[in-house]
Amino acid sequence: MTSTVPAAATATASRLILVHGAGHGGWCWYRVATMLRAAGHRVHAPDLAASGADARRLRDAPTFADYSRPLLDAVRALPGGERAVLVGHSLGGMSVALAAEELPERVAAAVFVAAFMPDCASPRPSVIDKLPWLDWMDSVRDEEHAPPSVKLGPELMRRKFYQLSPEEDFTLAQSLVRMGSSYVDDMRRRPPFSEARYGAARKVYVVCGEDLAIVEAYQRRMIADCPVEEVREIAGADHMAMFSAPAALAGHLADVANTYA
Repeated sequence: MTSTVPAAATATASRLILVHGAGHGGWCWYRVATMLRAAGHRVHAPDLAASGADARRLRDAPTFADYSRPLLDAVRALPGGERAVLVGHSLGGMSVALAAEELPERVAAAVFVAAFMPDCASPRPSVIDKLPWLDWMDSVRDEEHAPPSVKLGPELMRRKFYQLSPEEDFTLAQSLVRMGSSYVDDMRRRPPFSEARYGAARKVYVVCGEDLAIVEAYQRRMIADCPVEEVREIAGADHMAMFSAPAALAGHLADVANTYA
């Protein structure tokens, strides 16, 4: 499968930093990261705060900036004048937008994979607020938690997130998914992302055609509200494209890195 992933264009190609969605961790990129590395790309998939193997609890990351700090720190730590291709999945798109806002000179391109992609005219969490209603099914939600939290339920995950993903990856996810937050209230207190910083970043959107969480029509609505350099498509991918279509996703990400780095 790695033979379908374009090799790194040069030995100094920009790094790809892969950002997971809510409740997940850097572990969810293991298939895609392996393929990209085998093709010569440099890849980092950090755990955001209170996610994956990060030891903090959700209450230790009360703001979205706290939650996204491991990504911001990784971008700041890039050596010299190196820039990175940032790839955000699901809620990870908001963390990528924050990094592009705070560190635009370090971002070669921002890639959104079935992800929330904010515009510069609306409040930051508008794209989350406008998402068509999702039945949380067996998930456990706590609006009184600081920040408000949700633990994704296995039935929701199987039917809306992982319906086309391999059984072994769904089993892995059930053991590793943690409590998460969308940080809507905190983001609402921040100004919209700026045209001069986040707005100026090169953006690529990867549409996942079988996504039942952030459905294709809503993905395309975000694209219409926030123009991108290009749109790429994976017709047979569910919300967790890194599991349901890892080779196709890795191929797109390698192409983006070779094009925009």
